[in-house]
Amino acid sequence: MTTFLNTPSDKRPRVKKPGGWAASSRPVWEEPPSKAGLTGKGIALTLACLAILFPLWIVIVTSLQSKKTIDEAGGLVMIPKGITFVAYESLLSGGQVQKAALVSIGVTLVGTLFSMTVSVLCAYGLSRSGSLGHRWILMTLLVTMFFGAGLIPTYLLVQALGLMDSYLALILPSAVSVFNILVLRAFFMGISQELIDSARIDGAGDWNILWKIVMPLSRAVLAVVGLFYAVGYWSAWFNASIYLSDQDMMPLQNVMIQLVQMQQRPVGLQTQINTGQLSPLAIQMAVMVMALLPVAALSPFVQKHFKKGMLTGAVKG
Repeated sequence: MTTFLNTPSDKRPRVKKPGGWAASSRPVWEEPPSKAGLTGKGIALTLACLAILFPLWIVIVTSLQSKKTIDEAGGLVMIPKGITFVAYESLLSGGQVQKAALVSIGVTLVGTLFSMTVSVLCAYGLSRSGSLGHRWILMTLLVTMFFGAGLIPTYLLVQALGLMDSYLALILPSAVSVFNILVLRAFFMGISQELIDSARIDGAGDWNILWKIVMPLSRAVLAVVGLFYAVGYWSAWFNASIYLSDQDMMPLQNVMIQLVQMQQRPVGLQTQINTGQLSPLAIQMAVMVMALLPVAALSPFVQKHFKKGMLTGAVKG
């Protein structure tokens, strides 16, 4: 049972705990929650979780079912009847899907590294008030957030640079996000200037300050921005659809779109579907799981940095 008391010296509510009384973190102007309010919040959160998890459950379960089970259910399966990985084995056994997965992994790793390098260097330069032309560069970047050249000029530029049918066309056109640069800049500006000045007195240059002081103190915002870039590269499909004409160079997302829409399938996969060994619906659900799995596996490790990285970087400066 929770009891609230007010003392003259401390106006915050005090909560009775097994070890004694402790001050509650609730502000003094907020009333203690009622049982009906707590129950309503619990019900609302439960319904929200079910609304998110139930469709995901159906997708995963359907991807792990045999063609017979899917045909008996008349489509999507809610209650599993055994587990089979035939859909995933069929996808990963095809050379096209494996090659597309390697392309996506390579583009994501190289693109994220390149984007983070450019963004960190640009943000650090703009965070130093004495850097050359930092105000004009900042204004130019802000203009690009609201006014873009458009698809046709971008396509003509990529073509003029000779990047057509090249993996660089999947990285360079979307390599830098001005929003991410501004978030990094705001975070860097929040680092104590006295700490940087003391490093300069000890003889450290800008590279040493950035690498040994600024970067270690900015792990939270770097993790969040890095996740944004990685998810963007992993999920990107539009650049490949307009800049690549070689089917063997297509990333995983483009190949999965073709599989989901049943436009183009590997010969072995098509044979399994025609002979009744594999359900097209199981393939579609397995494709969705494969597209979601890397992001879902990476997000929990970065989730703890979201509040510190984004809120601090967005408010300071």
